[in-house]
Amino acid sequence: MPTIKYVVKLTAKQRQELIELTRRGKHSARKIARARILLKAEDGLSDEQIAEELLVGSATVGRIRQRFATEGFESSLGERPRPGRQRKLSPKQEAHLIATACSATPEGHARWTLRLLADRVVELGFAETCSYELVRRALKKTNSSRGKSPSGASRK
Repeated sequence: MPTIKYVVKLTAKQRQELIELTRRGKHSARKIARARILLKAEDGLSDEQIAEELLVGSATVGRIRQRFATEGFESSLGERPRPGRQRKLSPKQEAHLIATACSATPEGHARWTLRLLADRVVELGFAETCSYELVRRALKKTNSSRGKSPSGASRK
């Protein structure tokens, strides 16, 4: 049997808090699963046994144990920030895009299309590339409707 690298020792108050957390069910499923992992880990079960009982990966159990030992009780239950992707357009650039959509249409076109607006974003140097979907999402944030003529933008 492999030795456990990170041992979980809970205080009576922490144990009671975890038990209440799992019984109430008013928290996220991830937080409840982490609480169950900590309770089982303190009972002396191995990572594989906990993973099998709670239907999670053994690596997940190991990570929760490690976070408890290195970062503390609250950190082991909480979510870590997720980096996500950076926005292509800043709020100021989005405002400029919306203003462009509401302005006069280019010559030879009856109205702004999402693809024309995407090309304009690239022309203005806001981004190296721009999809019409990015433009659609930016315009959706406003109260303007692309179907009505005052907005100037169209789906086509």
